[in-house]
Amino acid sequence: MRPLPQLTPANTWFWTSGSDGRLRIQGCDDCGTLVHPPVPICPHCRGRRSTPIEVSGRGTVVGYTVNAHQWLPGFEPPYVVAVVALAEQPDVRLTTNIVGCSPQDVRIGQEVAVRFEQHEDVWLPLFEPTGAIDSTDRVPAPRRPVPRPPASADRFEHRVVLSGIGRSALGRRLMVDPLSLTVDACLEAVADAGLALADIDGLSTYPGGDGTAGGMSEGGVSALEEALRLQPTWINGGGDLPGPGGAVVAAMLAVANGLCRHVLCFRTVWASTHAALRLGGGMGSRVGGMFEYRAPFGAMSAANWIGVNANQYLHRYGATREMLGAIALNGRANAARNPAAIYREPLTMDEYLSARPISSPFGLYDCDVPCDGSIAVIVSAAETAADRPRPAIRVEAVGTQILERVSWDQGTITHEPQVLGQAAHLWTRTDLRPADVDVALLYDGFTFNAISWLEALGFCGLGEAQDWLEGGRRIALDGELPVNPHGGQLSEGRTHGFGFVYEAVAQLRHEADARQVTDARTAVVTTGGGTPSGVLLLQRAGG
Repeated sequence: MRPLPQLTPANTWFWTSGSDGRLRIQGCDDCGTLVHPPVPICPHCRGRRSTPIEVSGRGTVVGYTVNAHQWLPGFEPPYVVAVVALAEQPDVRLTTNIVGCSPQDVRIGQEVAVRFEQHEDVWLPLFEPTGAIDSTDRVPAPRRPVPRPPASADRFEHRVVLSGIGRSALGRRLMVDPLSLTVDACLEAVADAGLALADIDGLSTYPGGDGTAGGMSEGGVSALEEALRLQPTWINGGGDLPGPGGAVVAAMLAVANGLCRHVLCFRTVWASTHAALRLGGGMGSRVGGMFEYRAPFGAMSAANWIGVNANQYLHRYGATREMLGAIALNGRANAARNPAAIYREPLTMDEYLSARPISSPFGLYDCDVPCDGSIAVIVSAAETAADRPRPAIRVEAVGTQILERVSWDQGTITHEPQVLGQAAHLWTRTDLRPADVDVALLYDGFTFNAISWLEALGFCGLGEAQDWLEGGRRIALDGELPVNPHGGQLSEGRTHGFGFVYEAVAQLRHEADARQVTDARTAVVTTGGGTPSGVLLLQRAGG
């Protein structure tokens, strides 16, 4: 029942090379560098000639997760999804399964050897322990990357404001048409900004019409335009953006450059109803794209992909699950003050630690809550701020630069991929620093996402989160850096990024009621739980 890769002229040699028991990796004919996954140009010397190179088939486990959840019929848990660094060139890694031992016996640093398993016309490279431990750390220590300098002193961010927010009903299995949810949120945002529909001259969304699979979109700009007939000057929708908040960044660029004055940005999910209605067609036996090198090994969820990195982090820094639990408990405590949150009941550390395992180190409460709901945000020209009925929210800076491999397994593995680069980029576009932030809205698709963002943004050093958190006291509503006052996606519900923007605006307007952070004037918002991501720095007008 393993999904198998689609065989194409570009990849057939890799998926069939194991027929003789030999592992082969793309090698550049000009500089000899090994490259994986296969690409038509060497990223090191830009050479265009390559040859499949036979390698030893030996490597080291640099990250792993024991998956306990059944993502696929016939693919029975528990099983290990691991990232193996090849002996010849450790920066070349394979996502794979570790076989030939109990899942509980897998460790980072184990030396392993390839063992091919044939499925139809595909030979999958699996690995089994050799019994040896690699004495060398095959993962480079993480570092804060250095972005390129700003192109000019001009900041397009300062020519816009966030003028309106809206939200539909939010819940589990609402059984409501997702486009109806979108319309509810959009109409509320337009009214909140003191505008009429005729004032809206731009539409921007994430991930667009392609997100209908799995309940991740209502159909995008085309669906909403058919419903509202706005005749926008400019539209945007798609997944290749700096995270879900990239839809807001794109709108800012359109407004700052005079193409629009008021752009309606929206994000709709209906994952829980989609699942309840069994609308998913299921993944066929052949997969491509982002799943080609993961699905054949049962790595079907971001819980698996990020779990691999979380275990590398715990191994490297000696942190424990209690560090992750502090994020989960903080979110639940804050959600108790948020009437829109799905889960508001108290959560204890014992309950967190004893919850059903999903994919180590993650249990049930490490994972965000699939839900139905829509959130809308309006980006307006800054010169219109005085005409708005509520306080204008300035955009001080954005962080969008890609400075790491856009990959779940080939680049950053000590943290969530695509947080270190965007965080570093943010601070090049402002004179503000982490100490100036009053409230942090940190993406928490999984608890480890929030840990990664905390460290990437410089609130503490890399690997220092467990001590810095002080058991969660530092990120509590009355702490030094309140994090996710609304409960985050772990408790409020997974609205894939836009919920953090909504909460930031409410906090900076001082309209967050019982969960209001005292005198909040500056907020950082991260919108991304994978590759790529983005970050916004927002301020209440006047500082």
